[in-house]
Amino acid sequence: MTSYVSLLVFVLAVTLPDLVFCWEGKVVGVSDGDTIKVMFKGRAEKVRLFGVDCPEQDQDFGSKAKQFTSNMVYGKVVEVEPVDRDQYGRILAWVTVDGKSLNRELLRSGMAWWYRSYAGKDLELRQLEREARQSRVGLWSHPDPVPPWKFRRHRMDESRSNTWLPVNRSFAIESPAPDCQLIGL
Repeated sequence: MTSYVSLLVFVLAVTLPDLVFCWEGKVVGVSDGDTIKVMFKGRAEKVRLFGVDCPEQDQDFGSKAKQFTSNMVYGKVVEVEPVDRDQYGRILAWVTVDGKSLNRELLRSGMAWWYRSYAGKDLELRQLEREARQSRVGLWSHPDPVPPWKFRRHRMDESRSNTWLPVNRSFAIESPAPDCQLIGL
């Protein structure tokens, strides 16, 4: 039994080293309000903040959320506490700088939504969003802010409707041009 446990620990330590412990690294990039690049083992790892969803860049408060994140962590050494990886291979994590959680500070300042789909059981995040809403800070100063997941879905639906569709060639021509010969119709 002990050899089985030892083997399991070894496999986890080798295959998921960035998810089994906290690590520190310098922030070398800020993609948007909830995604940063942190140095880890000599390379920049994309880290997606767990439990929060910031507005998209071309959405109200998207630039402000990115600037908030930049001001808080860019060029600084942060602690990364991995939770999982997302479908894009980014590390989902809690990020702490100078004793403050970036994830929680984004919510507290009204720069993000509590991401219920992924952190629905985190009552502290829910409370931080609720307090920001009540105080009307950040994006909550607008009467009806659009959550980023709805914004992304709408943008995807729009791009699908603008895609090129093949021409249906089974139509009937009622009156062809005088010099046109209809062949094979």
